[in-house]
Amino acid sequence: MNSAARIEAFLEMMSAERGAAENTLSSYRRDLEDASGAIDGGLATAAAADIRAYLDDIAARGFAATSQARKLSAIRQFFKFLYAEGLRGDDPTGTLDSPRKGRPLPKTMSEADTGRLIDRAALEAGDVSSGDGDSLASLRLHALVEVLYATGLRVSELVGLPVTVAQRDDRFFMVRGKGDKERMVPLSAKARTAMKSWLAARAKVPAFADSPFLFPAASDSGYLSRQVFARDLKGLAARAGIASAKISPHVLRHAFASHLLQNGADLRAVQQLLGHADISTTQIYTHVLEERLVRLVNDHHPLAD
Repeated sequence: MNSAARIEAFLEMMSAERGAAENTLSSYRRDLEDASGAIDGGLATAAAADIRAYLDDIAARGFAATSQARKLSAIRQFFKFLYAEGLRGDDPTGTLDSPRKGRPLPKTMSEADTGRLIDRAALEAGDVSSGDGDSLASLRLHALVEVLYATGLRVSELVGLPVTVAQRDDRFFMVRGKGDKERMVPLSAKARTAMKSWLAARAKVPAFADSPFLFPAASDSGYLSRQVFARDLKGLAARAGIASAKISPHVLRHAFASHLLQNGADLRAVQQLLGHADISTTQIYTHVLEERLVRLVNDHHPLAD
């Protein structure tokens, strides 16, 4: 079995046994095929020195430490699989150190800017007298923005929501996230209202009538692509007077988490809402908690200036 066949076997295992998402599988494929193409004889038979030379090469090519670490992680997973399946008697990645990388703070938005963005989406959605494609897009974008800020969903979870979420009009719903794990997320009254308006407009489009998705589209997946939503969101930001370079669906997810913590939410609760499997992932928001504690002491300690 050559390297290409072993990579395919690894990806099949990740899909069948671990429920890896398509995006994750695509990322693994790119990283493993890149490494295999750069190593003489392919990745499956590589020695530790070969992998170290490959990592040195991608570092010299200017790849960020985070990208280097991701590629090494994929390679480690691949060799663990080969060892577990008896396809190799050793793991050449065992002696390799991960590239040192800083933990950058996530980009986020102030509560004021978030409010301006949502207000602009609501204003545009309110002007639907023409009933044309632009009006439909405005109602959809308003619903997307309200739901994203109310729930902190990953963008892939958001665009793929089932239509039943809006039809039930519940204050909470279950979402299936990474690793096929389900979690419960809240829906604000504003988000439910925006979804109802979108649902009413959606019902008038014959092409959407039988779609199981809340945000259907003529795509391979059957629902709105992440790229289209990201593009529309940047356009909305520009119209709201906010630099579009600062805005993305992921930035709104971070805003959801940061604003909750700033207003007294518990880190564990935010971990559950975001769908983080490990609390260490949520700890990128520790700086928000530190700022809150400083403010608490300054505002309430009897000896504070």
